[in-house]
Amino acid sequence: MMKKVLLAAFGCILAFSAFAGNVFADDQQGETKAVDEKYGPPIVVYGANLSKEQKEKTKQLLRVDEEPEVIEITVTGEDIKKYINGDPNSRMYSSAKITRLKEGEGIQVIQLTPENITEVTDSMYANALITAGVKDAKIEVASPIKVTGHSALTGIFKAYENTGEKLDTVRLETANEELNVVTDLVKKGGVDEEKASQLLTEIKQDIAENKPASREEVEKIVEDELKNLKIDLTDEQKRMLIDLFDKIRQLDIDYSQVKDQLADLSKTIKSKLEEAGVDEGFFRSLWNFIKDFFRSVVDFVKGLFG
Repeated sequence: MMKKVLLAAFGCILAFSAFAGNVFADDQQGETKAVDEKYGPPIVVYGANLSKEQKEKTKQLLRVDEEPEVIEITVTGEDIKKYINGDPNSRMYSSAKITRLKEGEGIQVIQLTPENITEVTDSMYANALITAGVKDAKIEVASPIKVTGHSALTGIFKAYENTGEKLDTVRLETANEELNVVTDLVKKGGVDEEKASQLLTEIKQDIAENKPASREEVEKIVEDELKNLKIDLTDEQKRMLIDLFDKIRQLDIDYSQVKDQLADLSKTIKSKLEEAGVDEGFFRSLWNFIKDFFRSVVDFVKGLFG
């Protein structure tokens, strides 16, 4: 008797689960996004060198199917030449989805595959986009394979122009140079990624407030911020920074419009550094020590059998 009762109860549970599942599915299907008639649909830009399988994977990563309407374009080596005067033979894998936001919402960058973007952080992208003149946009970046992330910047420029905005070529080239400088500071200068982004943001804020009229004044701003953030660089690295910001000083940038974006970005970076709550340079050194140690062990073992 008890066995029959249990079977009947189990059957009821299964039936209810199936019913609830159908209701939930119907509700989910009913919750479709509305088409944004004011700012237009999101624009998805794919790297030209993605294989068919990689492109499908990228579509999933960027949740393209969740959008009621989307514009899809491809970024090529020729676009690198057009937008930043770069090498047209460049390999393009990084992809992005750009959604226009209401005025004043600023730039929001989200890396959906941070494990595959090896050199460029959210803050680095945001900083470069502010320099380029991009504003009020949500940018999601993804790659199905490990890449440095540099090519995504050109794709974002191309997609942003597809929204009807016009970007200045000189500012685009300077933004790309900025990205190269900041990643170089991390790779060769040993500066923490977020600390490097903070440095660039603080210098820009100083330029916006003080409006330096000469290279010498830019040099003083750079030196002061390096001192404030306790960052030690070689003379060559300092020269790269001064060259970059002397160019930025001369760009046609309306700093009254970007001050809020810079302030928001500065808060975000500082928040990330505070959340870490540790000396990230120590962990970087520890990781390098571990890698060097195991490399030495491997070399020793090879020597035994060589």
